[in-house]
Amino acid sequence: MRNCRAVLMALLWGLALLTGCASAPPAAPTPPPTPTPPSALMGSAPVAQRFASPAYGIHTFMWWKPELFARDLALVKDMGFGWAKQKFAWREIEGIQKGHYDWYRPDLIVDAAEAAGIELLVRLDRQPFWADPPDNPYQENQPPANPQDFGDFCGAVAARYRGRIAAYQVWNEPNLSREWGERPPDPAAYTALLQVCYTAIKAADPDAIVISAGLAPTGTSSPQAMPDVDFLWGMYAAGAADYYDVLGLNAPGYKAPPELPPEEALQPEYGGGRWFAFRHVEEMRAIMVANGDGHKQVAILEMGWTLDQVNPEYAWFAVDEQTQADYLVRAYRYAAEHWRPWIGLMTAVYIADYDWTPEEHEQWWWAIVLPNGTPRPAYYALQAMEK
Repeated sequence: MRNCRAVLMALLWGLALLTGCASAPPAAPTPPPTPTPPSALMGSAPVAQRFASPAYGIHTFMWWKPELFARDLALVKDMGFGWAKQKFAWREIEGIQKGHYDWYRPDLIVDAAEAAGIELLVRLDRQPFWADPPDNPYQENQPPANPQDFGDFCGAVAARYRGRIAAYQVWNEPNLSREWGERPPDPAAYTALLQVCYTAIKAADPDAIVISAGLAPTGTSSPQAMPDVDFLWGMYAAGAADYYDVLGLNAPGYKAPPELPPEEALQPEYGGGRWFAFRHVEEMRAIMVANGDGHKQVAILEMGWTLDQVNPEYAWFAVDEQTQADYLVRAYRYAAEHWRPWIGLMTAVYIADYDWTPEEHEQWWWAIVLPNGTPRPAYYALQAMEK
């Protein structure tokens, strides 16, 4: 991102959706600033169908209020969606000391999802503080001092829920320093973390789908952020292709309608960068194909449009409720018409957490279901759309 507003967006999108020495950008070329032809998105090998194309998901927050699990999962099911994404914070499960697990809440969530007939995508990150590097303690989200500690945790979760948790997301937005211990993003270090988690999950549950971290769409190159295209090239240079089944991306729509080509998002009204377009996903897909990874699907792990009228860093690209509903439906429709078979799970945001308020939680403005369970127009539009 080339201006201050865009820099703020790169750093804050992870908070909205969800949360050393700088590594030099990889030398490999990035896709040129021209429209991506459909042939560049397919690759030469058949696409492995780990998900339906597309599969329909929604981000949920079921950790703290078991009495709301049935309500929220019923909202997912009644919308006609088959997947719920849920965070399993490492520190909430293995927070006291290594090897001491508290399975109370994850057991409840897995049981509730099974009862509702909803598949789970579980996000794994948020280190316990006992695992912190000694020189950088108490960060909200950062890799542990010993990556194998994270691998052991991934394996323990996969072993306990073998055959019951269908998919795992390994970390979130590591191309932003705020998700990497406030240190410069490092695609090689993230790949090492991905490797230990992937290896452990596959050893415990070979059929589980492992998805790489959703990358934040950004063009910023600084100690606080790395462009997602550069980060993905860096992951491939570090050997990441061997350690995920499906590539994870985040795809907020910002101000642009979902069909807008990335080159048109260069206009100031849309933000001035190609990454402000929902279809920036196509440019990331082209990198996969260029690296011989076209046989894998893409999962969109966070997608939506905000209604925010309170926070200036978001309000510049806010839409109204009817536009939010229209754009979400059109995003799913565009993917179904143009991105098959390589598009997999598409995860909208959010069924809101129980304690969000419009004044204190900007995520409230993205949600399609409010904390009290009241649907917004986008919920009904997604419920009614053809799937």
